[in-house]
Amino acid sequence: MKLLQYYQCFKSMLPKFDGIPSFLIRLYLAPVFIMAGYSKLQLGNPDVTGLASLAADPNIVAWFGNADWGLGLPAPTLMANLAAWTEFAGGWLLLIGLLTRLVSIPLMFTMIVAVTTVHADNGWFAITPTNPDTSPAKVFSWLGSSAADESLANSSATGTKLERMRGILDENGNTEWLYENGGIVVLNNGIEFGATYFIMLLALFFIGAGRYTSIDHYAYRFIEKKQA
Repeated sequence: MKLLQYYQCFKSMLPKFDGIPSFLIRLYLAPVFIMAGYSKLQLGNPDVTGLASLAADPNIVAWFGNADWGLGLPAPTLMANLAAWTEFAGGWLLLIGLLTRLVSIPLMFTMIVAVTTVHADNGWFAITPTNPDTSPAKVFSWLGSSAADESLANSSATGTKLERMRGILDENGNTEWLYENGGIVVLNNGIEFGATYFIMLLALFFIGAGRYTSIDHYAYRFIEKKQA
């Protein structure tokens, strides 16, 4: 019985700390979206000043609109600016925990667009696994997925190619310098990161910005006191 009482006591204390997961999710996502938006704008271009620096980069606009080598979206100027400012402003709002549930909605939408228009054709993985024995796809292979079997075969082939690349670098390059900051990988550019960010945003939409760690929390308490 004492063990159960200890558990109940421990459980009753958890709500006091339920703002920590939300805070960590926001802290994780905010820099990602801030820099994603910043890179689409001209804020960092020293040759562009005034209001023009607040607009989407023309190269980004062209990429949004071109169907041959870009996304082929309608109204590319509008779409590029909406995406850029949703990510840039939304990232800062996530960081301080202001209007968190509200801002999660357009950010989730940008992730859906990114996943379906940019990454979907590349499968799941952002970075290709090179060892089929440790690839997460193996779990789904056990469950009978043919797509997972193809993924494992691709991992094996990629591992062989990566070993060949390493061999060429060992023979011809300064590997001590080349590998100083980490080993080489094969970028697959799949939906993994976009889907992960979407899931994290969806969690924030339901659980909110977090107790004690956000402006939302204190604003809600202030409104409650005013109404009382």
